[in-house]
Amino acid sequence: MLPLYVLLISFALSSFVIYLRRKKTDWPLAGRIALSTMLVFTAMGHVMFTSGMAKMVPAFIPSKTAVVYFTGLVEIAAAIGLHLRSTQRLTGMLLLIFFILILPANINASLQELNYKTGQSNGPGVAYLWFRIPFQLFLMIWTSWCAIRKKPFLFK
Repeated sequence: MLPLYVLLISFALSSFVIYLRRKKTDWPLAGRIALSTMLVFTAMGHVMFTSGMAKMVPAFIPSKTAVVYFTGLVEIAAAIGLHLRSTQRLTGMLLLIFFILILPANINASLQELNYKTGQSNGPGVAYLWFRIPFQLFLMIWTSWCAIRKKPFLFK
């Protein structure tokens, strides 16, 4: 739930700052700033809660700790790539794939009732998926809107 708050608050703040500086709002830019802020925030969790997050990784994937660190680095690289004009669209497309690929880890954690912060089996369980799956879809739509689409929609 916290990443959603980071995304929305970052979007509101960046929209406001952009408006103050340019006297108009660049919604896709504010969206990319918010998305990259959220990605850096979640990447920090990969370092702070490595052992718990390693337990989220499905059993068939080897080197779970390395996977956790790698995905954290991917999130940081994506946060940067969203702001480089030459890599913005590619980064957005790769983020869509990334969001699909990490969903099994979230499903696995829910089925195990895993608390990714502590690594204990006292997490929210399957009920978490009622938030997580729509959130993944929301992130994919957000990414498409602010990083992939050539023509703006909803907001110009």
